Amino acid sequence: MKRQSWSLTLLLTLLTLAAAFCFRGPVRAADRDSGGSGEAESVTCANLIYAGTRSSVCFSDKFLSIAARDSTISTARKFKPVKLAGPDMYRHPFAIMTGEGAFTLTESERANLRRYLERGGFLLASAGCSSQQWDASFRREIQTIFNERSLTPIDMKHELFRTVYDIEQLQTKGAPAKLEGLTIGGKIVLIYSPDGLNDTSTMHGCCCCGGNEIVNAQRVNVNILAYALMQ
Repeated sequence: MKRQSWSLTLLLTLLTLAAAFCFRGPVRAADRDSGGSGEAESVTCANLIYAGTRSSVCFSDKFLSIAARDSTISTARKFKPVKLAGPDMYRHPFAIMTGEGAFTLTESERANLRRYLERGGFLLASAGCSSQQWDASFRREIQTIFNERSLTPIDMKHELFRTVYDIEQLQTKGAPAKLEGLTIGGKIVLIYSPDGLNDTSTMHGCCCCGGNEIVNAQRVNVNILAYALMQ
């Protein structure tokens, strides 16, 4: 059920504008005067390119338009491909990282991800098709980057499950699922799911291939986006 709190609506509006300003800079006069799409004022989501050329091709961006429809969050409707080691990461307050199979990040990618999260960026990561190899690689990389911290389970009573929708459980195709988070300065800056948050039902040519996909991923991802902007 959608919350209709006026105070939450106002807060999300202000924080969305703040996030867009802080990460993208102010809207240029040329953008306003040209009658463009207004995307410069929208929160953008990076689709990270990592371990050289690895990136997600089966993570649905549908939740971005759903967030714009069901909340006051103004979003660009498509992901922006962004290199994990590059400076363009800082133009996007929210990023996704997903895939299948084993991988290893470069030292520059590790350093940049740490800086990004420490400076206010937010990462949503998910093992596509519940890939055990990807899960093991991601956990190893996070432990390497943040050896003083660890991923910890997020209780279903946590506020992120109440931002836009009231989510009582993670509905899956099989075994129970859980989200995990990494906290810096008292704030969760990274949310990870070892099971697919890809929402492949809305992706042409993609499937979960027998993995334990989270069926209500679309709403979960909307809530995570709202939570990220509220911090």
